[in-house]
Amino acid sequence: MDQFLLLRFAHLIGLMLMSAGLIGVFIADMRSRQVRDVKLFVQAVTFIAVFYDGLVVPGALLLLASGTWLIVSYHGGWDFLREPWLVGMVILFALEFVEGNTITRLYFMRLRRLARAALAEDRVTSELAGARAEQLASFTHFLDIPILLVIVSLGALRPASWTQFVLGIVIAVTAASLLNYAIPRLYPWGGEDTWSPHPAGE
Repeated sequence: MDQFLLLRFAHLIGLMLMSAGLIGVFIADMRSRQVRDVKLFVQAVTFIAVFYDGLVVPGALLLLASGTWLIVSYHGGWDFLREPWLVGMVILFALEFVEGNTITRLYFMRLRRLARAALAEDRVTSELAGARAEQLASFTHFLDIPILLVIVSLGALRPASWTQFVLGIVIAVTAASLLNYAIPRLYPWGGEDTWSPHPAGE
């Protein structure tokens, strides 16, 4: 069987896994912002971890492996630097990979730890509310899907100039900024301790 087709198939599988995972993380995060019951919040945050570890990370690793192999085998190795669309995809994927596995993933791991501690106390603590209100982690989280769309657009359209790359980044950052501004105001989390509606033993 043709090696190029196998690599491209693996690349598509990686994209599907990563896309599904990021969408799942977004939905679970939105759910966690809407609830105040600690048990439901812990459940939502646990789903975030499951989507990250079960779909996003494996998908990203598969994309990294297959993409590197494709570049080395079919784009002349370092000659890929002559193609703006491919360089743009590599830059954005590298940023997404590093950011997703540092700022965003570590933030949600800390959020899960604080949520479990809050569950033991049967209340939304000020520490948990403060972590939920952090701006940088929320911004990078909201940036994940827009940046992935820019990466996909570069691969699909393969522009010969940097215009689409720059325009895509501007649109992605704008979309993430708007979400980061609007969502916390739509579903605000205060910093004061609040009791869960249901006892922890139920």
